Amino acid sequence: MPPEPDLDAIFAALADPTRRAILSMLLEDDMAVTDVAAPFGISLAAISKHLATLASAGLIQQERRGRITWCKLDPEGMRPAAVWMRAFGLVDPLDLDDFERFLAVELQMPPDDQA
Repeated sequence: MPPEPDLDAIFAALADPTRRAILSMLLEDDMAVTDVAAPFGISLAAISKHLATLASAGLIQQERRGRITWCKLDPEGMRPAAVWMRAFGLVDPLDLDDFERFLAVELQMPPDDQA
């Protein structure tokens, strides 16, 4: 039997606006840690802590390629939270396009109009 997902870790990771912004960036493409850090006015160490929180919650994966650590979104990581919320009839099945639009509104960023 697989371990139960840690919903507290998922929701705690999603509670921080910086981590939500990181998830929004990773919706577009995999990114090196330094590229993730670039738009934020915080230290690389602080970004690394945010990335570690997202990775421990299962929302992203990190992979070392040579001297560079790459981050990529793990869409399956959001599924336990979506399933839990769906039990209350509050959300539709997980749709990453809807999630991207939600993040754009939350972060007041223009949505990507690419189809």
